[in-house]
Amino acid sequence: MADQTVDASDVGDQLPQHLPALRRYARALTGDATAADDLVQDCAERALSRAHLWRQPGNLRAWLFTIMHNLHANNCRRWASRPRLTAVEDVPEPSWPAGQIERLAANQTLAAMRQLSVDHREVLILIAIEGMAYAEAAEVLGVPPGTVMSRLSRARDHLRRLTGEEPAVRTAKTNAA
Repeated sequence: MADQTVDASDVGDQLPQHLPALRRYARALTGDATAADDLVQDCAERALSRAHLWRQPGNLRAWLFTIMHNLHANNCRRWASRPRLTAVEDVPEPSWPAGQIERLAANQTLAAMRQLSVDHREVLILIAIEGMAYAEAAEVLGVPPGTVMSRLSRARDHLRRLTGEEPAVRTAKTNAA
């Protein structure tokens, strides 16, 4: 079947089903709920304004993740030279609620993930958290599937070294290239 051009309503009809996954990915990329919401909004705006660039029968999910990936990369370049300050009132008070061991382990894993390179963190998020297949993650990142597999292997090895154990993330059911 030949590629077909689409309009914003075609993308707009399908966009809501992808928003939860886009928000998870944005939150993992930014580490901040507000910045993640802004990134998701920017991604949705870009997708709707450039819907004519998406070709059916293309993978809308991969196209949306690619837009988000590129927006985040642009934001990182733009923000790289800006100093980051945290207001004292924005620093959360330490607390010890029920389930603190699980939360501590999750926080340690998140802290370890933040120490990974951006390339490794992105591929780990897409494969292990979002459940994408290698080929789909490769499409999002604009790299060959073999690069995705090697980055994933290195990311998992580095995460194991940082945490001292197997990472507590699920892997995708189907990771065939």
